[in-house]
Amino acid sequence: MPNSSYADAAAFRAAAAKGQVGVDPDAAQAVLNKIRTGKDAVAALLDNTGFLAVSPKLGANPVGEAIANKFAERAAGMNDSYAQALRNLYTQYDEAERAILEAMSRYDDFDTSTAQSLTGQL
Repeated sequence: MPNSSYADAAAFRAAAAKGQVGVDPDAAQAVLNKIRTGKDAVAALLDNTGFLAVSPKLGANPVGEAIANKFAERAAGMNDSYAQALRNLYTQYDEAERAILEAMSRYDDFDTSTAQSLTGQL
């Protein structure tokens, strides 16, 4: 189940695709740059998560080995791991970026449509 911020970005993108919302490309560029900076930072962290799968040396006994494996799985595995949290964050950045780009591409259409709907109402 996607979290609410992912769902919000997806809903925003869908609204932009339908022409229900547009964003001035000049005004949105700063936001888009910040999203891309965050996305690049997360991608760099993801590229380096392989070292997390290395089990710490806690002793050559069954308890030490079990705990070491558990730490390695929590760090680089699936579900609630650090690596999975980074993958989720990257997906959120990606969805937000695509939503902003979609809204930017629809700005002229949205602006024209809004202007036409207001013509003669003043």
